[in-house]
Amino acid sequence: MLSIIQAAGWPIWPLIACSVLALALVVERFIALKTARVAPPKLLDEAITVSSRSLPTPDVVNQLAQNSALGEVLASGLRTLNSNPQSSEADVRAAMESSGRAVAHRLEKYLSALATIASAAPLLGLLGTVIGMIEIFGSQAGAGQSGGGNPAQLAQGISIALYNTAFGLIVAIPALIFWRYFRSRVDGYLLTLELASEQFVRHICRLRK
Repeated sequence: MLSIIQAAGWPIWPLIACSVLALALVVERFIALKTARVAPPKLLDEAITVSSRSLPTPDVVNQLAQNSALGEVLASGLRTLNSNPQSSEADVRAAMESSGRAVAHRLEKYLSALATIASAAPLLGLLGTVIGMIEIFGSQAGAGQSGGGNPAQLAQGISIALYNTAFGLIVAIPALIFWRYFRSRVDGYLLTLELASEQFVRHICRLRK
């Protein structure tokens, strides 16, 4: 691997930095987007059961908010009613929508950076290719003036061109795949949060009646 890096020249170092950053982002998103941390399957039913007879106490609401992203959204509606029992359905819905937007922003965190790496890596590889071609033509120009070739410079230029092109694609393709995967996963979570929130709003509004 070290010999490949040496043969590719300095243009490969930005690509190596992109690959390390992309790997760190992928690991972080896998941890942050676990179902248990975003939308546990039984949480909505548990929240409905707890609030089936009366509004939960602030301590219970705080525990719900700390449970997951879905719990944070559901807890915002309960907090609105706890702070002002006369709140209308529109007030409760607005509070939960505001909390949902904050959660959505958190779920989409770093996805733009991963998409940027997927877009920039091929361009960085192309930059290395151009630099390699410049070295090739430079060696050929020198060879034309001196009447002899320079095989070492020619080989080095070809190595820089090919290695950087390949490495740029190696970094970009997995980054694009994971970005698409996380984007789809976040969209699914947002739909789940929206449907659960709507069901919970109807529940607590029926409870007040």
